[in-house]
Amino acid sequence: MSENKKYHIKRTDKETLRKWFYLMTLGRAIDNKAPNYLKQAIGWSYHAPYAGHDGIQLAIGQVFDKDTDHLFPYYRDMLTAISAGLTATETILNGISKATDLASGGRHMSNHFAKPEWNIHNVSSCTGNHTLHAVGVGRGMKRYNHKGVAISSQGESSVSEGYVYEAINGASNEQLPVLFVFQDNGYGISVPKKDQTANRKVANNFSGLKNLKIYHCNGKDVFDSMNTMEEAKQWIIENQQPAIVQANCVRMHSHSNSDRHELYRDEHERNYVIEYDPLEKYRRMLLRYERFTEEELQEIEKQVKDEVKKAHKEAMAAPDPDPESIFDFVSPEPYVSTKYPQGLHSGEGTPMKLIEGINETLKAEFRHNPDTYIWGQDIANKDKGGIFNVSKGMQQEFGIERVFNAPIAEDYIMGTANGMSRFKDNIRIVVEGAEFADYFWPAMEQYIESSHDYWRSNGAFAPNVTIRLASGGYIGGGLYHSQNIEGALASIPGVRIVYPSYADDAAGLLRTSMRSKGLTLFLEPKALYNDPVASAPVPDDFEVPFGKARVRREGSDLTIITYGNTTHMCMTVAKKLEEEEGVKAEVIDLRSLVPLDEETILASVKKTGKVLVVHEDKVFGGFGGEVASIITERAFEWLDGPVKRVGSTFTPVGFNRILEAAILPNVDKIYEAASDLVNY
Repeated sequence: MSENKKYHIKRTDKETLRKWFYLMTLGRAIDNKAPNYLKQAIGWSYHAPYAGHDGIQLAIGQVFDKDTDHLFPYYRDMLTAISAGLTATETILNGISKATDLASGGRHMSNHFAKPEWNIHNVSSCTGNHTLHAVGVGRGMKRYNHKGVAISSQGESSVSEGYVYEAINGASNEQLPVLFVFQDNGYGISVPKKDQTANRKVANNFSGLKNLKIYHCNGKDVFDSMNTMEEAKQWIIENQQPAIVQANCVRMHSHSNSDRHELYRDEHERNYVIEYDPLEKYRRMLLRYERFTEEELQEIEKQVKDEVKKAHKEAMAAPDPDPESIFDFVSPEPYVSTKYPQGLHSGEGTPMKLIEGINETLKAEFRHNPDTYIWGQDIANKDKGGIFNVSKGMQQEFGIERVFNAPIAEDYIMGTANGMSRFKDNIRIVVEGAEFADYFWPAMEQYIESSHDYWRSNGAFAPNVTIRLASGGYIGGGLYHSQNIEGALASIPGVRIVYPSYADDAAGLLRTSMRSKGLTLFLEPKALYNDPVASAPVPDDFEVPFGKARVRREGSDLTIITYGNTTHMCMTVAKKLEEEEGVKAEVIDLRSLVPLDEETILASVKKTGKVLVVHEDKVFGGFGGEVASIITERAFEWLDGPVKRVGSTFTPVGFNRILEAAILPNVDKIYEAASDLVNY
């Protein structure tokens, strides 16, 4: 070992050596005890033993500073969490999923450790995806000149995930203070490293990236790990660029308690990794270099034994989660309008196009909150403001620090939004999740991740992000340019989904979204951006609450429920019904899909007795099926006919205008369905 390193068995003070031995012994005692809880049906039904990763995990926790840094541990990082400051009791509370578990209150899998007040983050089971969150935090650190590092830890096999490449490439490109740690034990469950990557050391896959420093260390050795982690962190702070530390480890046991490594590792290999036990090596060194006596080490081991026994009793006595609490923290309480509680205004003023309503509201909210940011593809290049120019003029007014382009990497756009919102509570982020809604699917991993962050963390964290997507057809766009996605996404709890039809509602819903905590999917009917039919006067401070539908036309004979592009078609149909058949149709513009204004819907159904649900999305699997089901379940006795639906065919939306017209709903199709229902 090099003599010029900061830490060495001969030079490190005895108190530090003692602390390390105590932490390593404590971690291993709990690591060894965890399977017993499962055997006794007490809990810890998921446990990934860390034994063999001791050196690097001790080092990660020791270099982490809760006052300046953010830590994203993965499911094998028990010692990392303990070294960073979690107590034995806190660790066991997580393992047996108690209500007082700091990470999630028993909502998330065991072995997913966190301490939110110390910036030790709750990460999901989607392995490696927290690299994007660390990059987002790093972006926040850079924007606010904060001198700290975001530390992301993971196994080497998770580096095969595409979003990990996006994260490291993005951190390199933006020059962010992020430290990526790869704990390389040679296996992804049972898959050997040779089946993951051609490079023996996976960190070398990134050697061609600019602004990135790569370190290698022996993750089994305490001193090499400590020296490398200290050096890497210091380099990041001094250079404000990312680094990777690849730590060579061994996995002494099976991947987890659901794995049997004897099925794919021979006896020689299993014995070999036991021989390289990092804790035993460190213990032998302390004795060999006469830094401790056997009696002193045994006294520390007894202290650990007593502490684990005490922690076990405390954790067992802790309360279990309350079944009644399952609806807590699904989504944060939104911003509430006092001036426009129903989302209505006088209607006075000069009409504004829908695209203008969105653009002006974005600018107004950026002036209102200086901690507001927007990024996406093509949104800030000279005079261009997105593919449809919705964000036109924003970078010129607010600067490149707040309005900037993102790479063509939708998961990166979403994941770094989640991460940056973790840095400061009043940060509000708007992203163009993709240039068209149909291109959003690569971001679904982070959409799902973000949707349950608030619930999973037991209310400790919610990503304050508005996802803007240009949605729908009627532009001759075809595949990836004309599909609707709200029906597919409405079944995912934790996300508000809004879909305005007019300029004023677009502005009001956007303002509410940007002022609210939590995640909102803001779908914009792009065919209406510049269509005069969607124009409306927009008060400067207009706000539309979530979950408040708007009755666009009063009626008594038929209820038409709609949103988005088809709202205007339904208004035309309602007028035609009255003129040609004397039928007074009530048109309800939902505006907000999740939450849904069931009260307004049911009141109208009770009044008219007949319901037609119309939307642009497919009938089969579309959001209208949920609306129809609610009506059937809650207002059946008031119905005088079946709840009918109109939407697109169960096909993709074609490119040729002839095909598009055959697929999407139009005035004629809606009128025919409405007329049939009226005469039922």
